Amino acid sequence: MSSLRLLMKEIQNLKPIPAVVTQLLAAVDSPGSSMEDIANVIQYDPVITASLLKTCNCAYFGLKVPAESIKDAVNMLGIDQVTELALIKSGAQALSGRHQGYGLEQGDMWQYSVSSAMITKIVAAKLGLKNKSTLFTSALIKDIGKIVLEKHVADASEKITHLVKNKKHSFQEAEKKVLGIDHAELGAMIAKLWKFSPRMIKIIRHHHLADESRVSDKEIAAVYLGDCICMMMGSGVGADGLAYRFKDQAMKTLGVTATDILMMIAEFGMNMQKVDAFLHMA
Repeated sequence: MSSLRLLMKEIQNLKPIPAVVTQLLAAVDSPGSSMEDIANVIQYDPVITASLLKTCNCAYFGLKVPAESIKDAVNMLGIDQVTELALIKSGAQALSGRHQGYGLEQGDMWQYSVSSAMITKIVAAKLGLKNKSTLFTSALIKDIGKIVLEKHVADASEKITHLVKNKKHSFQEAEKKVLGIDHAELGAMIAKLWKFSPRMIKIIRHHHLADESRVSDKEIAAVYLGDCICMMMGSGVGADGLAYRFKDQAMKTLGVTATDILMMIAEFGMNMQKVDAFLHMA
C-alpha cells in the first residue's frame, strides 16, 4: 500500500497551477465583474499574457487587428474565450507530459483534459448551468492526481490489471484497492492544497461518480458526463478509460438523451480547430 505520507510529500513538490487561476475564477463568478476586471487579473502574469496574445493572434481566430494587450484580447474575443485560454495555459505544464502508468504517451493527458473541459462546457450550456468557467476548470484538471500517482500505478500494474480483468473491478476501484487511494481522492487533496474552492474540490473528488448518490449534484454529473463523452470519442484515453463503467443514471438525472449526446459530439467536432489552437499554446 502506498504511504500517504510519501504521497503528501510528492504533492508538496508538485509545481502548482498559478495563483492567477483562483483569482480569475473568483472574478468570473462574481456578478459584478467587468471585462476590465478580468483583464486586470490576467495581465499581471507575464507568461500567461504572452502566451495568450500569441494564441489570440494565431490564424484560427482571424483578428483583423492584432491584440496588443489583454484588454484588447478581451474586447475582441470576449470574456469566455479569453478566460478559457488563460485557464488552459495555466494547466498546460502540469498535464502535458508522459504518464506511462496510465498508458498515456506524451501529450495524451493534455489532449484528453482540454477535450473533456470543452465537452463539459457544452454539457453545461445544454443544461443551462451557471459557473461554466468553474466547471470548465474542474474538468480540465480533474485528473491532476494521476501526475503524482502514475509511478505507483506503474509499479503495481500487474495487481491492478489482475483485479480489472479477473475480478471485474473498474480501474479506479482496482487503483484504490491496491494503492489505498485513487487519483480522484488524491486530485481533491491537491486541489485543496492549491486553495481551490470547496465546490471544485468536491467535483474533482467525485468526477467518476464512485459514490453514485452524487449523481443528484448536477455540476458533478455534468463533469462526469463530459468525461464519458470524451471517452466515447477515444480522445487521449489511457488504460483506465478502457476499464470504465458508464452510469446511465447520470443521463436520466440530467435529462440528456442519446440524441443530445450525438449533437454534443457534433458540436465538439466543429470546434476541433479551436482545440488544436489550444493544444499548441506555447
